Amino acid sequence: MLIVLLGLTSVHAQDPSAIYLQRARVVHDRIYKQFYDSSKQLFKEKTVLGKDEKPYSYLWPLCALVQAANEMEVLDQVTDYMGPVDRAIAQYYSPSKPPSAGYDSYVAGDGGGDRFYDDNQWIGLAYMDAYQRTKKPTYLQMARTIYRFMLTGYDTVSGGGMYWQEFHNNSKNTCSNGPGILLALQLYRSTHEKKYIDTAILLYNWVNAHLQSPDGLYFDALKLPSGKVDERKYTYNTGTMLQSAVLLYQLTGKEEYLSQAKSIAAQSARYFFKDGLLPGNYWFNAVLMRGYVELYKIDKQETYMQLFKKYLDAVWDHQRDEQGLIGTKQVKTLLDQAGYLEMLARMASYFRSWNRSSY
Repeated sequence: MLIVLLGLTSVHAQDPSAIYLQRARVVHDRIYKQFYDSSKQLFKEKTVLGKDEKPYSYLWPLCALVQAANEMEVLDQVTDYMGPVDRAIAQYYSPSKPPSAGYDSYVAGDGGGDRFYDDNQWIGLAYMDAYQRTKKPTYLQMARTIYRFMLTGYDTVSGGGMYWQEFHNNSKNTCSNGPGILLALQLYRSTHEKKYIDTAILLYNWVNAHLQSPDGLYFDALKLPSGKVDERKYTYNTGTMLQSAVLLYQLTGKEEYLSQAKSIAAQSARYFFKDGLLPGNYWFNAVLMRGYVELYKIDKQETYMQLFKKYLDAVWDHQRDEQGLIGTKQVKTLLDQAGYLEMLARMASYFRSWNRSSY
């Protein structure tokens, strides 16, 4: 570890993009040493499994890892970061389960599991980002499949909105509507098929009507049939809605969406950043960062990106164990490593692609 850190110190003075890429490679290396079973081409969920816990990860951490892998390929176009994660995710696919093909919450060949709309949407978002970058038709095809699956979770109860879990019509969540908006918008951007942007606007308006808090951030869920709102606020819910507002502005040219995005961004920074840190779920925070990255492309406001830089540096300096794994708890998780990996890669891209030299 000392050798690695000395190397990073040398890079630090020269190239801020390189230092975050180097850190990302260290985290990526730890993931494959601690969590990957190459014989099964599957990942573990934790460093230490409980007595009755399944041997391999549920789908959710892979939703984080596949996005992180895409961001690594943005930086390093030679190494195949997505391939191993794609092959793992493919083992969760249930092509013939009614009412529509989609991804199970656990390995399909080992019993599968319930299907969650947001887990499928997160994968669809990563695949659309990969499609934009590579133009590989398989990524677009799978994103279309996921879109069809997510529509089976929509109805007009409480005015619309997507459920969170298949066949459990008791909760409509920001986390299943926000990424649904983004998936529809990305599909529209790539195909120009009107149905996609119609879906995005429908869901966007529903979330703002039912789950936006008075301060402009977002509550977690609308419970049914009671209509009670779960008023907890999480960084990732704000992140998807911030990114949605920016993309809607880009695709429609309507200034109201940009105004909404700027308002969400300002309030989110005030609410979530405390003493340079964010709440504890690294992947939730990675999704929030996506929204700020998208806004930066429009307004070139560095303040928010600098907040994330300070946060990432604090995590690197104070929230790693002796094995280089991220997290403040004794048992480390794949989800945490993947979330932090994504943020490191995005910060490297910020300094590289947007030609920022200040560190």
